[in-house]
Amino acid sequence: MKTGRFPAVLLTAGAVLVALGAAAIGEECATKTTDITQALVNDYPTNVRGDYIYGCMLVNGQSRDVLDKCACSIDVIAASLPYKEYEEAETVMSVRQRGGESVAYMYAPAYRAKVENLKRAQVEGEIRCF
Repeated sequence: MKTGRFPAVLLTAGAVLVALGAAAIGEECATKTTDITQALVNDYPTNVRGDYIYGCMLVNGQSRDVLDKCACSIDVIAASLPYKEYEEAETVMSVRQRGGESVAYMYAPAYRAKVENLKRAQVEGEIRCF
């Protein structure tokens, strides 16, 4: 009888350990996911990041090292400038490229400040990453 109960006790103990381990792993994963999500909160869409990296690589060269540096640079920009401000500054700079009197209002102090903030973030990215 004692030998007959031993496998059953062992099987029960093993099942309990597996259940406790699964619960612990599930809690740990939930905690890590929450921590990671909070740590990586940014609102830059992937296509915007890719566009920035593509342009950066066209200017600086097309190697793996430059890819890493450009990706680092957009990460620094994203950490220091909310996407809404980034988008506004990019729009202002795009409209300014048209030139002429019709875009003269884009040189107003409010628009100039937006572009200066973006350029400051870009310089910070270049200093940290290149």
